[in-house]
Amino acid sequence: MQVNTTDTAAAVELSSACFERDFNESLVHQSVVAHLAGARAGTRAQKGRSDVSGGGIKPFRQKGTGRARAGSIRSPLWRGGGKVFAASTRDFSQKMNRKMYRAAMASILSELLRQDRLKIVESFSVESGRTRDAVAALAGLGLESGLIVTTEQDRNTWQALRNIPHINIVTAAEINPVVLVGAETVVMTTGAVKHVEEWLA
Repeated sequence: MQVNTTDTAAAVELSSACFERDFNESLVHQSVVAHLAGARAGTRAQKGRSDVSGGGIKPFRQKGTGRARAGSIRSPLWRGGGKVFAASTRDFSQKMNRKMYRAAMASILSELLRQDRLKIVESFSVESGRTRDAVAALAGLGLESGLIVTTEQDRNTWQALRNIPHINIVTAAEINPVVLVGAETVVMTTGAVKHVEEWLA
């Protein structure tokens, strides 16, 4: 069993552009709403009269049958016809400029650092893949709930953490405003910090 959680936060040089931003609440809120809206599926769909197959020919002549006039068997009035106001697929995504999104991320990270909710460690890995080893590693960091950000995916570490409630693990490329805002404490490896700084620079 090898667990590496050496804390080196005091020795890490942090970029002022990423970790010394003023907190912009409205911008952070906009980024969270945009991210959540982009995750919505919007896949409901119904067929209107132009989408239903068939009905290309008038079902019977205009006059002389004694029945009401009909131009298509796929009319909304007919069984098997299209819907009058058919629900269609909808794109819920909201446009947010790249510069605004990065500014929001830097604002969140800066606020986490000011509130002492951001911890930086040299590395975090649970090579055994066992949950009890992961619990011991988290106890060493004083972490009961929060988010762990690593440089790249590690299957053993993910397997060790997946059954621990209130603990989430993502890579530096996967972080977003929602997971950062929702985390009580964020633990980042030095490699993840470097990756984020290069991204937000």
